[in-house]
Order: sequence, then structure tokens, then C-alpha cells
Amino acid sequence: MAYSLGMTQTSANTGKAASKSAAPAATAHDTPAMRQVRRFKQQHPDCVLFFRMGDFYEMFYDDAKLAHKVLGVTLTQRTEGIPMAGVPYHAVEGYLRRMIQAGYRVAVCDQVEDPKQAKGVVKRDVTRVITPGTLTDESLLDEGRDNPLAAVMFHDEQHASVAWAELSTGAFTVARFEVGELADELARVGPSELLFVETANGAAPGRVAQVAEALGCATAARPAWQFRQAEAVEALKRQFGVASLSGFGFEDDDAALGPAAAIVHYLLETQCAADEQGRPRERIAHLRPPCCFDRCAHLVIDQTSLRSLEVERTLRSGETDGSLLSVLSTCVTAMGKRMLRHWLCYPLCDRQAIEARQRVVQALVDDARFADELRDALDGVQDVQRIVGRIAVGRASPRDLVALGRSSAAAAQLTDLVADRPTVRAHHERIAATADALDALATRITGACVDSPPAHLREGGLIRDGVDARLDEARGLQRDSNTWLAKYQKSLIDQTGITSLKVGYNKVFGFYIELSAANSAKAPDAWSRKQTLKNAERYITPELKDYEGKVLSAEQRAISREQDLFAELCAAAAERLNELDAFAQLVAELDVLACFADRAVRHRYVRPVLVDQPVLDIRDGRHPVLDERLGDQFVPNDVALGVTKGPRDQGTKEANQNGNTSVPRPP
Repeated sequence: MAYSLGMTQTSANTGKAASKSAAPAATAHDTPAMRQVRRFKQQHPDCVLFFRMGDFYEMFYDDAKLAHKVLGVTLTQRTEGIPMAGVPYHAVEGYLRRMIQAGYRVAVCDQVEDPKQAKGVVKRDVTRVITPGTLTDESLLDEGRDNPLAAVMFHDEQHASVAWAELSTGAFTVARFEVGELADELARVGPSELLFVETANGAAPGRVAQVAEALGCATAARPAWQFRQAEAVEALKRQFGVASLSGFGFEDDDAALGPAAAIVHYLLETQCAADEQGRPRERIAHLRPPCCFDRCAHLVIDQTSLRSLEVERTLRSGETDGSLLSVLSTCVTAMGKRMLRHWLCYPLCDRQAIEARQRVVQALVDDARFADELRDALDGVQDVQRIVGRIAVGRASPRDLVALGRSSAAAAQLTDLVADRPTVRAHHERIAATADALDALATRITGACVDSPPAHLREGGLIRDGVDARLDEARGLQRDSNTWLAKYQKSLIDQTGITSLKVGYNKVFGFYIELSAANSAKAPDAWSRKQTLKNAERYITPELKDYEGKVLSAEQRAISREQDLFAELCAAAAERLNELDAFAQLVAELDVLACFADRAVRHRYVRPVLVDQPVLDIRDGRHPVLDERLGDQFVPNDVALGVTKGPRDQGTKEANQNGNTSVPRPP
């Protein structure tokens, strides 16, 4: 039994209803294009349909009225009684962002056929469905925050399974919770969209609606069969190309697989992915196998505490500015900013893991030169995770590709920088394992692409001269046409003896040979008359006609060839997904650790000493946010919980035995 995306319903936390409207009825003035509009609107009734027509994305009927209201675009009429509004295709991302922020879903319908080759109406198809939880484009995302899509399934009154994935980076996690833990854990995940098992009326069940309202996220119903165990197992096996899920740590009867499979189905449907033969894809290439979340591996922070402590946002404004995250973050990469947020929401519980981080921070504090060199090297790394995500779903830009090439080249630099440093030996081993592959990828991309790439390939300009013979030939025809025509004109004058002969070009008639009326009788028989003017005759020769065809098609052939070369480079990058992901993870970790070291030096923070006793002993403690805001006006405080003379002395003894050192206190 098949279900289309149009069967789902969506509501958004903004209080605005999803654009669920019946497809417009046929009219007496119907055109083939409007029949396409009706068909795609029937398939996606809960979406605003952005329908590509020439240089614009047009909206019709109720969608046009909504666009006029939300986007402020002019409301016109295509024909009498058919409201229409449009936005330029080259600026569509900004309008999409505003529509998503307003709480609506968008189906983007593109021309999938060259209008010049079309016989009748241009073929179109919905190439992607944009929802709050499935964003990949840079302009639609906050670089410092993940944008997870989550799915929840209740097994009984006490137990639930949850999965969440980040399409822009490929991260994928599953978990099992007590129902009472669900709201707290989803608050830490921070999903933008929450999927649930479809109900009879399509509305979210009370428990789902309550959680979604508290989190301020959109919801979407999904067919129940997508959550069923047998179908879920097959969907996940197909996605990851495996015969068994045991290699990922899951048995076929694992209850957490249902929400995970629902996410895979949703991603495939919203991306409307197709392979080179136009067949629906069965997998999202960069989506990593799901890892199982262990709640006991992290300090549990409930939803109320997360909000009250203002870890991510302030209570007063609801904005990041003024939160702990904003004060601590001096990360130089987008990946580091997102990882810092994750580390703050999921503090470690394992003492060894905490102390391993501390040792790296201490090494950076002690060696300012190393810290500066590391941050300088990291500063040149772009958002590799999200660039790879856009490559995987076929929406990378030329600038994405060049940024990926430059970032990949940084792997070798970082390998050399962290070599022979015991505190970062594990990081060195991880990055060294990727360096050769990424260096080869970087060489290929940077060698083929110009240093200042265009934002798109509509007019070419990405590939360097000398990289591809076919591209050079097409460009040569464009650049050298005037020279060729001058030489050709001279050769014709030499052949005919007509010194007033001219070879010219205009957009209407193309290339021509022009003779005055007095000389027209001298035209060779092999010339074909092309146009008669008042005082002149114009002719064409087979040689000139052949050259005309080459020149007039040269620009399009050059652009087409660049698009092919761009696709080849993207495919080469896609073959290095594992290395790129490992590199991105390592860059993010080093960036956060360097950020901690920078904060420690700037604010003279002290390295805490961990002991096994249940005590918290803080002397002259300073709240990071208040210390930043109040400066010298803030008065340090002591905190002693469960402290007796024994544990306090024991902590000092352990610190001395372990060789732990601290940044000195300010006077």
C-alpha cells in the first residue's frame, strides 16, 4: 500500500496553520502548465507550491494569496479569476527561509527539461519538499545550531522510542526512554520537527502535542506502516546497504528501529531524490548509521534546569545572547560552535574522558604559540559537515565545492601541527588517517576550480582554463570569434578581389557576408543568398554556417561541460564521505578545546580537580555570564557541598599527585 507525502498534515508552533488547501479545479481557460500546477498541488496539499516558470517561481490561487501576505510580494492574476504571485528564481532561497520561519512547508517544482528541447509544455517535477526539520541550504540554517528532525513512538504508558537525525550533517541517533524522561531529552535534542504515528483524524496525540508545544517545534503525521517493525528493519537495511543491523548494535526486534525508519522514509520523500536514471533513490548517501544514545553516559539535565540555567537561551529574551553558550563560544568554525552547544547540553560523566579533555586544554593554556597556530589553522576550515550534506542531496554550489577543497587541504597542515605532542596523540592519529585521501581530493578540486568561484553555474566560470580540452575549445570559440572572422574576411577578399566585402553578425540573422548591390553580381555561385537589403546583399557559405553553429552553441556547450565537470568533482567528494566526516568531527573537537583554552587564559579560569568523593568545593567561584557582564563589580563566591576536611584535603592531595596545575588567580 503506497502513501504519498500529501497524506500528512503539519502544524507549526508559530500558530499559523499549514497551507493545506484543495487543489484548484479545472477551468475553461486551463493551460497545460496550470494542469501541472493542479497535479502537483494534489500531491502536496499541505505545502505552498513554488512552481518554476521561466525566471520566476510562481504561486497560484490560495498559495498566491498566502505569499502576498507572508512575503509581501505583489498579487496579480494570470488570467481572470486566477490569483498569482511570483519571486525571482535567483533569489528564491531568501523567500523560502521566510516561508519556513513563518511556519509553512514548501514544495519546490522545477523544470526538469530544457525549454529549448521541450515539445509542448516543459516537463516539471517537485524536486524537494522543504520542512523545518529537513533544511540543508546554508541560507536556511543557523551555523551554530543543529537542526534535528525527530520521530517518536509510544509503546505503552511507560515506554517510548525516539530517533533524531540532522540532514545537513548526516548525524543519526536512536534512544529508548521512559515516558517521563521524554520531554527533558527532547529539550536537549531541540528538534525543529517531530514526526508521530498518524492518527485517525491526523492530529497529534495529546502527549506529542504537549511536547511539541513546549519545544516550539512543528509536527508531522506519518503512516503507521512506516513505524512497524518488519517494514522498519527492511527500510534501514536498504538505507545502509547491509544484510543485518547487528553490526550497528541493533537486533531486528529492537523497538527503537520504528522511529528511525520513519525518519529515513521522510527524508527520502522530502528530498524527492532520484538517481541518474530518474528512479527514486533508496538511500540518503551521507546519513550515518544510527548510534544508540546512552543516557547514563552524560549528566542528566532536565528541561526546566536547561532553561533556568540559561545554557542556550535567556529566559527574558529567548535569544542566545546573554546565555552561557554565547559567553563561552569563541569557536572559529561552525562545526565547533555546534559541538560546543552539544557538550554544554550533554556534560560527560566519565572521569577519564573529562580529564582527557582537561589535559588538552591545559596543554593549550601552557603553550600560547601552539594554541594560536591551532586556531589559525582551524579558522581556514569551512563547514565541511554541511557542505558534504549538500553534495549528498545534490544541492551543492560552486562555492561549496571550492570551500571543501580548501578545507580538505587543511588536513595535512593540522597533521603536521599536532604531530609529536603527547597530549593530542589520539587526535593526531585520527587526522593522519584521513590526510592523504583529503590532500588528494583538495589537489583535484583546487587544481580544477578558480580561486573566486561564482555563486552558481548558470553562466559558468568555475573551471580553470587548461583543465579540460572540450571546455577550452568551447571557450576558445567564444573568445576568438572576432579574430577568426577577421581572418576569414581577409581570405574572402583575397579570393574574390572585392575589397569592400564585409563579414558580420547580428542576433537575428547570425553570421553573414555582405556585398554592396554593385558587387552582388560578383558573388561566387557557392554562396547562398541570406538577406536582401536596400543597397546590399548578404550571403552565407557552408564554412561560415558551420562556424556559426559552433560559436552560437559554444556558450551553452561550455556551461554544460562545466556542469559535467562540477558533477564529477562532487562525485569524487562523495566517495570520501567517511574521511570528510572524520575530519569534520576532529576539527570540531579541537575547535571547542581551543575555545576552552582561550576562555581560561582570558578569564584566568582554574582547572578543576576531580575526585571520587561526592563533593563540590568551589573557592572564589565566578559565574561566567555575570563575570563577563559585570566585570570588576562581580564578587566571587565559595560553594561547598558535602565538604569536610577530609575530602577537601584529599582533593588537594590528588591534584598534587596527578601534577594538575591551574591558571593563577587574579590578585
